[in-house]
Amino acid sequence: KFHFFNDNNEWLQMDKLGHATTAYNISAVQYNLMRWSGVSKNTSEWIGGMTGFAYLMLIEVMDGLSKEWGFSKGDMAADFAGAGIFTAQQALWNEQRIQMRFSFHKSIFAKYNPNELGDNFPQRLIKDYNGQTYWLSFNIHSFLNKDNHFPRWMNADFGYGADGMTGAVINPKTVNGTAIPTFDRKREFYFGIGGAFTKPSTIPYPSWINIFRIPSPVLKLKDNKITFKPFYF
Repeated sequence: KFHFFNDNNEWLQMDKLGHATTAYNISAVQYNLMRWSGVSKNTSEWIGGMTGFAYLMLIEVMDGLSKEWGFSKGDMAADFAGAGIFTAQQALWNEQRIQMRFSFHKSIFAKYNPNELGDNFPQRLIKDYNGQTYWLSFNIHSFLNKDNHFPRWMNADFGYGADGMTGAVINPKTVNGTAIPTFDRKREFYFGIGGAFTKPSTIPYPSWINIFRIPSPVLKLKDNKITFKPFYF
């Protein structure tokens, strides 16, 4: 039967950022498709935002009918936020000055609990929150006066990630009867200068290519220590 499930304390909230980022980018892609098809700007904005939200709502309803899961109000709030961030920017600025992006790298943690974190690359891309990073990418040029000469392709990127997670809320000591190492679950924060693909004026913004953050140097904050990563994705 349909039921609710509170998962707001799982995965150090990485899954919530995943929902918001997915809803945002589905909205952006749908908006582009509608504009390419000749639909008016205002109609495309609302259809884009509603598509991003509705797509993930359907998944959440299926979770609500699943024995092992449940309908998550937290997930739905994140879905609404992601779609809303896209729609609000289009309505306010007619462009996406702040983009939500995604990056992924292979982590050492998935192998210890492949049922939860995936046992191959496509599964880990979606399920291994240790390897995921979610970004707010600010296009600096768009916030300055119209005559500024700041490069259009240069963005300021703020990222959030986490690692050390082999379980949703706490790390299990054993998986399938086998003892696994103990890891500390840690939040990570990033700052870097990233790139954005610019566009001719005839192409709706944002491009689907901008879903992914271009690998570049970042500063990483973890355990109150700042480290420099010359190449991070």
